[in-house]
Amino acid sequence: MKPAAFNYAKPSSVDEVLGLLVEHGGDAKILAGGQSLMPTLNMRLSNPSLLIDINGIDALRGISVTGDEVRIGALTRHVEVENSVDIAKYVPLISLAMPSIAHPAIRNRGTIGGSVAMADPAAELPACLCALDSQIEITGQAGVRNVVAKEFFKSLYETDIAEDEMLTAIKIPKLAPGYRSAFDELARRHGDYAMCGVATHGKFEKNLISDLRLVFFAVGGTPIIATNAMDAIEGMPVTNESIIAMQNALGDDLETFSDLHCSATLRMHYAKVLTERVLTAFVKL
Repeated sequence: MKPAAFNYAKPSSVDEVLGLLVEHGGDAKILAGGQSLMPTLNMRLSNPSLLIDINGIDALRGISVTGDEVRIGALTRHVEVENSVDIAKYVPLISLAMPSIAHPAIRNRGTIGGSVAMADPAAELPACLCALDSQIEITGQAGVRNVVAKEFFKSLYETDIAEDEMLTAIKIPKLAPGYRSAFDELARRHGDYAMCGVATHGKFEKNLISDLRLVFFAVGGTPIIATNAMDAIEGMPVTNESIIAMQNALGDDLETFSDLHCSATLRMHYAKVLTERVLTAFVKL
């Protein structure tokens, strides 16, 4: 299929984008990498009257490290994040997840802002940002506001971004002493959407786990923070018994579903398998 007719604008500043969003409201869509938007246009799942191409706004690109924070501009390509020395050093969870995002051709064009704003429940980055207590920078004509990741993702493909706002950056705390990260997912083929995945971040000292964040994706409409499983191992050593306690607690955290890829029962089994894998990885790091 071909997309429905639309008007096209390529502004050179964030202020110009915001003006167009105010003028056109929900009838406008922002084009960044286009790896999610273009298929929806072609299938006519999205039918905007105006496409706003932000690729000419250099201020939205780049990775910077200041103080205790890493800032990634919304227009930064996945491949730039994947190859960044600073990302690998200061937010290794993101580096661990990047190779699992689709395929190299997609990562060459796709942007971190576009992926996060899309809020695909099977996407890797939203779960990672929740695990890292990241903030999403949202800009509107009233100014800039920062929303913590766990409050940014509202429901299936729905975020805290208003029609007259745009996502301008991701802000991630730098890795603190004693903290570790682990990531894993299960998909039919590498690059396919995950059937179940998990992003993990926490403190590991003297074989004890504390301040753990265990966040699942592809198991619900948003990233799921497994609070009961996290509580089950707080202050505990990583043993077979503590891992089993976490796995048992997942039943209170996850309401898995069935789809074409696997059943709800199998998805829950995958979640338990991945929990064991990431906790084992913590010990080996």
